[in-house]
Amino acid sequence: MNRSRKSRPGRVAVVLLTFCVTGVAQIFTQSTATASPVSVWSVPTVPGPVQTVHGYATEYVRKNLDAVPVGANDFGCRPTEAHPRPVVLVHGTDSSAYSDYAALSPMLADAGFCVFALNFGRDPARQTYGTEDMAISGVQVATFVEQVLTATGAEKVDIVGYSQGATVSRYFINRLGGAQYVSNWVGMASPSYGGVFYGLGPAAQAVPGAVDMLTPTLTTAVVQQMQGSNFLTALNSGGDTVAGVKYTTVSSNVDEMIQPFTNMALHGPNATNLVLQDLCPINMSGHFQLAYDPYALQLVVNALDPAAAKQPQCVAVPLGTGIPEVVGAAHS
Repeated sequence: MNRSRKSRPGRVAVVLLTFCVTGVAQIFTQSTATASPVSVWSVPTVPGPVQTVHGYATEYVRKNLDAVPVGANDFGCRPTEAHPRPVVLVHGTDSSAYSDYAALSPMLADAGFCVFALNFGRDPARQTYGTEDMAISGVQVATFVEQVLTATGAEKVDIVGYSQGATVSRYFINRLGGAQYVSNWVGMASPSYGGVFYGLGPAAQAVPGAVDMLTPTLTTAVVQQMQGSNFLTALNSGGDTVAGVKYTTVSSNVDEMIQPFTNMALHGPNATNLVLQDLCPINMSGHFQLAYDPYALQLVVNALDPAAAKQPQCVAVPLGTGIPEVVGAAHS
């Protein structure tokens, strides 16, 4: 759709107004990265080093809270004919743009993309992001996408979401009118239909009041990612994709967080579902490793630029790779 930059804010305002009616989206009217009473977001600005291990990136950002992955958030970047759409990276739960994208962001920038990443959904009393109501986080993504479009002059963006970020960004696309501003969506380890968390989710849901009691500990966002949650049921009602956007999921059949792994797939006619082990059976990367696995990352780049797709190198990755470092970073 041919749109001028001048017309965009008004159209986005219509989308935002629709959501304001619910009473949770007063932050739509804010033009900078500011806070709602229960959820804050930011645009990180201090470049951190390239990382190849998820846990090391997590440990680094805990000591450098404003870290941004190499290649991201250069608001002077202008899309090219070869890569006309900026790529917006949306991180996962209890995480940040840097911790989840310190490998993919520089890879995309080196390939010629303009790359942008936000930190969303933080309780002001916490230091990590991606813990609060995913509906509000979707609004924060919408506001950031507007900033990226305005700064770059692009008509649309492509979005890559990892874990919770895949669902938050799909909420923006499917429920907040974001489809008109997005061409490609790629979800890595996407909890599209939620996880059972080794049976703990259904057990809690079966006990009246248990989920509400656990929410302050687990965080709102984790509860919303349980299989059968009200949030996911509403998001997927009437179809899990919308017209005009190409959807790609990249998942692992040994995902440590989303079981059954088939819950990561989308079922709309415009969705492609890639399972890592179907393409490289000896690669046993799971949920935590996926965002740093070279094979999976090349699949993401290929989905964003199929004309220049490269065949990833299939190498053996042992089951459990990356988990010790992530656990170590969480307790550092």
